[in-house]
Amino acid sequence: MGQMHRVSWRLVCGVFLCFCLSAVSLQAQTLQRGESRGVADSVDSESLSDQSWAQFRGPGARGVSAGAQVPEVWSATENVAWKRDLPGRGWSSPVVWGRHVFLTTVVNTGKSEEPKKGLYFGGDRTAPPQSVHQWKVLCLDLVTGEVQWEHQVHEGPPQSSIHIKSSFASETAVTDGERVYFCFGNLGIYCFDFAGQQLWRHELGAVPMRFGWGTAASPVLHAGRLYYCCDNDQQSYLLALDAVTGKQLWRTDREDKSNWSTPFIWQHDQRTEIVTAGTGGTVSYDLEGKVLWSIRGGMSSITIATPYAADGLLYVSSGYVLDPNRPIYAIRPGASGDITPEKGVTSSEYIAWLQPTAAPYNPSTLVSGERLFVLYDRGFVAGVHARTGAPLFEQQRLPNGRAFTASPWAAAGRIFCLNEDGVTFVLQDSDKYELVRKNVLAEDDMGMASPAIAGDRLLIRTSARLYCFRNGGATAGSESGSDQ
Repeated sequence: MGQMHRVSWRLVCGVFLCFCLSAVSLQAQTLQRGESRGVADSVDSESLSDQSWAQFRGPGARGVSAGAQVPEVWSATENVAWKRDLPGRGWSSPVVWGRHVFLTTVVNTGKSEEPKKGLYFGGDRTAPPQSVHQWKVLCLDLVTGEVQWEHQVHEGPPQSSIHIKSSFASETAVTDGERVYFCFGNLGIYCFDFAGQQLWRHELGAVPMRFGWGTAASPVLHAGRLYYCCDNDQQSYLLALDAVTGKQLWRTDREDKSNWSTPFIWQHDQRTEIVTAGTGGTVSYDLEGKVLWSIRGGMSSITIATPYAADGLLYVSSGYVLDPNRPIYAIRPGASGDITPEKGVTSSEYIAWLQPTAAPYNPSTLVSGERLFVLYDRGFVAGVHARTGAPLFEQQRLPNGRAFTASPWAAAGRIFCLNEDGVTFVLQDSDKYELVRKNVLAEDDMGMASPAIAGDRLLIRTSARLYCFRNGGATAGSESGSDQ
């Protein structure tokens, strides 16, 4: 890290950090509970895009739904299929498979400090709370909102601290269609079947994170393996587990320190690789944990956004607001070794384009068609050409947008941006900036988690509850057991 960054740590200590935290139609046949059918080949494959939202940001980690009937208009009372109050606090996103909706939460049995919205100093809490907490995993019915099962996987005082805006349940679960894998970065990974039976667990243990901000990176699945990246201030590592048994297959130590970016499984014509983004750079590994290529340096001093691929290019971003380095990279497949660009160089054999000061802080960028949209934490949005990086429209302020943490999503010709006040700004998916409308939730709905989409249903988790939105609202059988 450069001298400027070393000095800046004392200045930014305690600055706000929250975590990106963060399917499309119902399956024709609901999976039978307890039926053993093996592990799906890969949850990020396009074949699942019409049936699931199985991981953070859905198919391919892109935040894009192919559904044409996804709601565009909603409020706390309009187009609500159901809403369910949630215990505790968690910024993990819901994930969906068939009629199963999975999410995590942690309940503080003592007095909780309420999160404060926006970007600010003073949110770090270096000492863990002393009160007893309860780590819980839940499964809800997508159609009715009923809780199918709920299990407490741990109880006790936390062994690590978190930022005031974060939660002890910021990691999003992942599912292969038969099993669901819940992750608490300061505790462990827990595998359940769809009937709610715990199959295995892998202890992670508390690790020191920069400024005591806690963990947030989510696990990912591919070909019967679960991968988890734990970048921390003690010893960072990338981990591979057998998805069926939980057995550790390998662990590769990493040079990076604390980061909050979820790894990405990049499948292209030449190979499949595991892409990780961090403060020290971007590193790609093969499926056995060997480094394939890297970009060293050039990232911002805090990395949160998740890499993803679209139309043959890999997109990586890192944009801490107080850092002069805020790059967005578009990378071609097939690289090997060190592909770090020289200073001032914005393209090369494997770097299609580089915008060195364009990235957002918490939200991941979004590619829809030929456009890449950038949602900035302070309420601005910009558009560039996804393949060239050429500007489509300069930064535009979303009116009274204030603060954004959740990543944007695309569906049915629209771009959606949820702010921390629970207001979603709906934009036209076009080369020009056009605000279509705003959707406002209840006053107690703080929005930090990225949503999930299941067919014609949109799931938004807030600080208070989980909403399921659908055009026309509730249908027959969808009100039973719900709070709507």
